[in-house]
Amino acid sequence: MIKLRQNGGWICSLSPRLPNHQIVFTCLLGMILLVTACTAAPPSRFDQAQQDSTSRGATSVVKESQAGGSFNRYFPEAGSGYQKVYSQEKKGFAEAKLKQDGKEVALMAISDTLNNPSAVNKFKNSTETIAGYPAVNQGKTATAILVGNRFQVKVLSRDPSFTASDREAWLAKFDLNGLSQLK
Repeated sequence: MIKLRQNGGWICSLSPRLPNHQIVFTCLLGMILLVTACTAAPPSRFDQAQQDSTSRGATSVVKESQAGGSFNRYFPEAGSGYQKVYSQEKKGFAEAKLKQDGKEVALMAISDTLNNPSAVNKFKNSTETIAGYPAVNQGKTATAILVGNRFQVKVLSRDPSFTASDREAWLAKFDLNGLSQLK
């Protein structure tokens, strides 16, 4: 803004004046920016997954947990018309799909319960065993055993043709004695 002064009074003031609609627009824009900047972001799908996992007793991965790749050698060989495809490895967990004629019929997994100590609780009252290890059925499609009071070995049916007795047979094919020696 430039102002010129003569004899104690103002004779000219060069000030760009904004039209009323520009002033209103500028104020509204400022308010919108203020309101949106102060609004909390909605929770992401990962926040919900973390909350669900924590509510089931899972904690973050502990340092002493086994590397997921170290579990691969304990999975059974596929053989006789089956194909084993490793699908996930992370610290404390490994998973493989069991396919027959190109179709996924089961999912096999080993997890270190150091990452989820409450997982051991479901085996405490188990009256069933598979290959000498406590076993539990989880719903109609999953069977799990606890090896060495630490490692949960689980087989889940992905096809109706893969029955509970199939799950039990595949659990017995894991190298359970070898896994029990893992520290």
